[in-house]
This record gives sequence, structure tokens and C-alpha cells, in this order.
Amino acid sequence: MNLKFNLLVLRCRDIDVSRGFYERLGLEFEREQHGSGPVHYAAVFAGMVFELYPLKEGEPADRSRLGFAVNLETDLRESLEDAGIAIVSQYEVDQEPVFVVEDPDGRKVEVRQR
Repeated sequence: MNLKFNLLVLRCRDIDVSRGFYERLGLEFEREQHGSGPVHYAAVFAGMVFELYPLKEGEPADRSRLGFAVNLETDLRESLEDAGIAIVSQYEVDQEPVFVVEDPDGRKVEVRQR
């Protein structure tokens, strides 16, 4: 079997606030709505669809942990700080820093230089 991960859907308290956060990490979203379903945002990158859907009333946000490898020509820490993204912790993998930030729903998001 040849398996490829191609879809991730996050349920968010405020999809516009979450979209802004993930756009500051470099994603580009399109507004979508399928039939009478909810308005949501979708970004396509690296052969994968990443969607932000609204939480249903009373539904708690999950505590998933995400990770992104970004390709920047500038310092990653500086780029995150310039984008207004607070670094909550940091560790190293293969002597390279991995910065942990939080999205608007409290999910931990790991960001490292590619």
C-alpha cells in the first residue's frame, strides 16, 4: 500500500482569527463553502489540503499538535517575532532550533527551518 497524508481539518473558535495566524506562518487560504455546509478556509500546499472549520456550539477545541518546516532566507525566530507570533518554548533537533508557538485555539504548533 502506498499511503499519502493529504487532508487536515482543524475546528476553530474563530476561523478568521485562526486564518490570520496560519497566514503569518506563510499559508495562503481560499474561502470555501460546499452546498449548505459551513463557510471555511482551505490552503493547499505540498500536495495536502489544510482546512479551518468553525467549531460547533459547545464543542471544545482539540489539543492536536502540528509541525511545519518553513523555507526562509531570514532568521526564523526573528520572522516569527516580526509576525507577532510569541514563542512559548524551544528545543533542538539535529542541532537546529524548533520553536513552539500556540495557535488561537491553544494548539501547540512547532515551526522549524527547512
